[in-house]
Amino acid sequence: MTLLFRDRRSPNEAPRARPDRIDMLVLHYTGMESARGALERLCDPESKVSAHWLVEEDGSLWRLVCEERRAAHAGQSFWAGESGLNDVSIGVEIVNPGHDWGYRPFPAAQMAALIELCREILGRRQIPPDRVLGHSDIAPDRKKDPGELFDWPALARAGIGIWPRPSPRAVEGRDVALRLSERAAAIADLAAIGYGVDQGRESAALSAFQRRFRPALWDGRLDRETAIRLAEVRRAFDAARGGKSGAS
Repeated sequence: MTLLFRDRRSPNEAPRARPDRIDMLVLHYTGMESARGALERLCDPESKVSAHWLVEEDGSLWRLVCEERRAAHAGQSFWAGESGLNDVSIGVEIVNPGHDWGYRPFPAAQMAALIELCREILGRRQIPPDRVLGHSDIAPDRKKDPGELFDWPALARAGIGIWPRPSPRAVEGRDVALRLSERAAAIADLAAIGYGVDQGRESAALSAFQRRFRPALWDGRLDRETAIRLAEVRRAFDAARGGKSGAS
């Protein structure tokens, strides 16, 4: 299927430091009141921000920066021991007002177009499932997007990214306190998945993890339910990195 899109070139792009390596896909929401406002900002030289693609709520696609070039979408970012992720990633902005302007679910037409776009990108690029990420995954102390209403399971069912099926027992342990050894193991799982857990960043990283993998509650607390979910997700990421499928 031919991908249909319109071109609106953003000036906020540059050469990649390693053009031979593009191995990460980062999903954002625009966090602005309108699609037009988001498009104008992403193409405004004074904003100094951009993305490679923009997906409107009706499913319309815009290409803003050629994938071979570096877009300014990730900002200060970290994943799995690596920072400066603009150099190795493709950024996709998904039109949604975000938490500051009336956050709402992502329409079916938009999700269908996003899935088609992601499949097309993954068909051309060597991007493993453990490197299909949200902005909040790589910048949890600054960002919330695409947020707890984003349908990560739908992407995983389409072969995009990772979403292990939650254990039914997890909901039973939300308020049960963890032993110190269990807490240490859970934080180790968080780091092994890829999140930055430097001192003072644990709560933000936990909240980002919860928004993506346990979206019913994203308070940044390490309760037993979160610990169980962390272990499940780590196993899925380990399996993906071993050459197996991460979605279940």
